[in-house]
Amino acid sequence: MKSYFWYTKNQRNGILFLIASIMGFQLLFRFINFDDNLLIALDQSKIKTYQIQLDSLRNISSKDKGFKIYPFNPNYISDYKGYQLGMKTQEIDRLLAYREKNLFVNSSKEFQAITKVSDSLLKKIAPLFKFPDWVQKKNQQKENKILFNSEHKISRLEISSTNINEATLNDLLFVNGVDEYLANRIIKYRSKLQGFSLPEQLFEVWDLDKEIGIKILETFSIYNKPLIEKTNINTASFKEILANPYIDYELCLKIFDYRDEVAELQSISEIKNIEGFPLEKYTRIVLYLQAE
Repeated sequence: MKSYFWYTKNQRNGILFLIASIMGFQLLFRFINFDDNLLIALDQSKIKTYQIQLDSLRNISSKDKGFKIYPFNPNYISDYKGYQLGMKTQEIDRLLAYREKNLFVNSSKEFQAITKVSDSLLKKIAPLFKFPDWVQKKNQQKENKILFNSEHKISRLEISSTNINEATLNDLLFVNGVDEYLANRIIKYRSKLQGFSLPEQLFEVWDLDKEIGIKILETFSIYNKPLIEKTNINTASFKEILANPYIDYELCLKIFDYRDEVAELQSISEIKNIEGFPLEKYTRIVLYLQAE
């Protein structure tokens, strides 16, 4: 064993310091009491106060990180969004399947009818539904229709005429499902056509439901075709032909090009020879045109 005196002075001092430190720690643990009663108790009032404040801050932080629902269009609910709203998988799938058909829900009632969500969940999320402005306007019109019809009950005896070209606004309101707004649109379109010549023309009225149109034709008929002042296609101006309710700007150009090509149409049926002419509209277009 190497003698202590063989070490350098610094090494000997280090050994002595190490021995002294070990002896000092031994004496420290022997004479100092580390009992629990000397430690700070965790139930002291100050620590409780700090703990309450800390818990409060944690709760606030937790709420800030929570899921916030903003107004949304229910037609575009995704799987994840539906899960956050509390919808079941089957309910989400029903909505997605409905949308795959390129169909839309336009009210909270339709949403529930398609998805089958519970009344409690619908009550919770329906106030956040945000439909396009035109949908909201349409829903408002339906509500007004119900109110209007409840206040204006008309009997069959009060109908002034069952001729659709003579029917008044009140006459049209007799039909279940027709409100004041729709009745006005029918009358306005009838005026544009100079009267209905074909029953099918009624279904051209904007936003007219097919079932309601059928009900209207069950009550009203075309007794006599209206007297329409026809335009001579060979002498009419561009503006006069464009006034035809079934002729747009592009078709009007084609008619004039054809007229310039043939110089004069001998028969109105010649317009069928125009390239790109909409044959399905022929019977309606010739109601307003003639060849002389």
